[in-house]
Amino acid sequence: MWVWFHKLGSPPYFYRFSTIVLPWLAVLTLILFSVGVVWGLYIAPSDYQQSETSRIMYVHVPASMFSMSIYMVMAMASAVTLIWRIKLADLVASASAPIGAAYTFIALITGSLWGRTMWGNTYWEWSDPRLMSELILFFLYLGYMALNSAYEDRRRAARAAAVLALVGVVNIPIIHYSVEWWTSLHQGSTTRGTQFAATIDPSMRYPLFVMMGAFAMLYAQLLLKYTRCLLLDGERNNAWVKEMVKQHAA
Repeated sequence: MWVWFHKLGSPPYFYRFSTIVLPWLAVLTLILFSVGVVWGLYIAPSDYQQSETSRIMYVHVPASMFSMSIYMVMAMASAVTLIWRIKLADLVASASAPIGAAYTFIALITGSLWGRTMWGNTYWEWSDPRLMSELILFFLYLGYMALNSAYEDRRRAARAAAVLALVGVVNIPIIHYSVEWWTSLHQGSTTRGTQFAATIDPSMRYPLFVMMGAFAMLYAQLLLKYTRCLLLDGERNNAWVKEMVKQHAA
């Protein structure tokens, strides 16, 4: 396991590995989104209380879940950057930030649209802890990207952004448990273990699982593609990149 981890930290090995994996991820993403969209938006029944509005769940729940998961990936990669100075870890964190920000933005927008029908014709409630902590997460992503581009020295930028990413981790449990710790308009969590099985009918649960898989595969695909771009830009003067360019040109 550790040998594979160290190999993956090698830029040439990572590039070759991602070249093999990316086509499979693209196929999986397309299949899962095709199945999930048709199943969730057309086949699955609507909720008896929320009617057709409940179908927003198939986008909002995966986007919300992965907005937090992607931040954790970014924070762990930042920790590796600070501790072991692995360049590829910094690139993974940098590539994760805009994807995570996009997922968080989707979660905020879909959550507002979904909440309007449940909260008395209002799109936003400033006193709601779940909404505010998710908004803070969005600003943490933006702050990370701003710090990453604020310094001409790539090492200083990586360290400053990594510190912010690690400090911001404290917001993740706040988002997750906010509906349990404080009074909230947002409904309680229904995506944990037996509680999830008990509160969501299988006819709605399984398409939601498919959409979660689709969002996961999309993140993995975008992460690898963006990391490859950052890697080639940073390593463009190295011998392995020049050799690869010659092979493609031949």
